[in-house]
Amino acid sequence: MTETIRVPLGERAYDVRVGRGLIARAGAEIAPLLARKRVAVLTDETVAKAQGAVLEAGLAERQIVATTLALPPGEATKNWANLQRTVEWLLSEKIERRDVLVALGGGVIGDLGGFAAAILRRGIRFVQVPTSLLAQVDSSVGGKTGINSPQGKNLVGAFHQPSLVLADIDALDTLPRRDFLAGYGEVVKYGLLGDAGFFDWLETNGPALASGDRDLRAQAVRRSVEMKAEIVARDETEQGDRALLNLGHTFCHALEKATGYSDRLLHGEGVAIGCALAFELSSRLGLCPQEEPSRVRQHLREMGMKVDLSDIPGELPDTETLIGLMGQDKKVIDGRLRFILSRRIGQTFVADDVPADVLRGVLNDALSVR
Repeated sequence: MTETIRVPLGERAYDVRVGRGLIARAGAEIAPLLARKRVAVLTDETVAKAQGAVLEAGLAERQIVATTLALPPGEATKNWANLQRTVEWLLSEKIERRDVLVALGGGVIGDLGGFAAAILRRGIRFVQVPTSLLAQVDSSVGGKTGINSPQGKNLVGAFHQPSLVLADIDALDTLPRRDFLAGYGEVVKYGLLGDAGFFDWLETNGPALASGDRDLRAQAVRRSVEMKAEIVARDETEQGDRALLNLGHTFCHALEKATGYSDRLLHGEGVAIGCALAFELSSRLGLCPQEEPSRVRQHLREMGMKVDLSDIPGELPDTETLIGLMGQDKKVIDGRLRFILSRRIGQTFVADDVPADVLRGVLNDALSVR
C-alpha cells in the first residue's frame, strides 16, 4: 500500500508518496508533471548500479526518455565543482525551464540536485526519489537544497521545493547496515523533538525495523515525513519552529567539518551523537532530568549506533576548536550559537543563551573518554 502525505505550501504544495515499488512505477508517478516525455536524472555511481535500471524501465513504460549523470558517492561530492559539473551538464543536455530533474539517491544527490534545479534558468522543477533512509525521512522533504563549502556544511544553497517525492521502501533493502542506522539517527530525532509516543514506538520496534521489516519501515518513514511536513508548513524558511528540526545538528555539523566530511562520520551518525550531547547539555542546564539523556543513549546503544565522541575513529580537535567550528553553523544569529534543547523527550525549544562554561564542560567530558 502506498500512502500520500501532502506538504501544504499553497502554490508550492506537493505530495510525498511512501510505499513499495515506487521506483519501478516512477513513469506513472512523474508523467503528469511533464510538458514533454524527457527527464534528466542525477544520481551517484553506487545508486546508479542498484536502482538506475529500475528507474529507467519505469520511465520507459510511459515512453519517458532519461538522460543520466552519475556523480561519485559520498558527502565530499556536495561541493562547488560538482554543482558546476551538474549545471553545465544540464545546459549541455538542453534541459528547459519546463523540464524536470529527477534526483535519484541519498541526501547528497537530493541537496545538490535540488540546488542545481533552483539556479538553472532561474529555477526548474525537480522530483526527489530518495533511496536512503536519511533522505526519505528528512532531506528530501522541505525544500532545503545546497552544498558544503570549505567553511562549513550547507552554507551555500536555496529553498526550492520539489514537485513530488517518491520514497520507495524497497530501496532501503540495498543499504549497508551502517547507512541504514545512520538514517535511523534522523528518525529518532523526530521522536525526541516533538513526539514522545513515537519515541516509545521506536524503542519497541526499532530492532525489527532495522532487521528489515518493511511494514515497520514504512510506518517510521510515514510518521517522520508527517512531522516534517507539519513543521515546514508552519515555517518554510526556518524563521521559527523549523529550527527544531536541527536537534543535534549544531554538534553534528562541527563534527562533520572536523572529520573532513569523510566516511569517519556519516551525517546521521553525527545527528545521533549530537542528539545525545544536546540532551546531556539540557540536563546539565537543569532543563530535563538525567534519566532523559540516559534513555536516549540507551536506545541508540541498543540499536548499535554511534553515541559518543569516542565512537568516531581518529583524532578530533579540542573543545575550543569544536566551538569555533560551531560558529559557522547556519543557525548562528548575531554571533550567538543556537542550540535545540529539551525539557523532556518530545519537548524541545530553541536557545541562544547557553552558558559557555557549561558547553565547554560537556565537550571536555565527551573528549576526555577518547
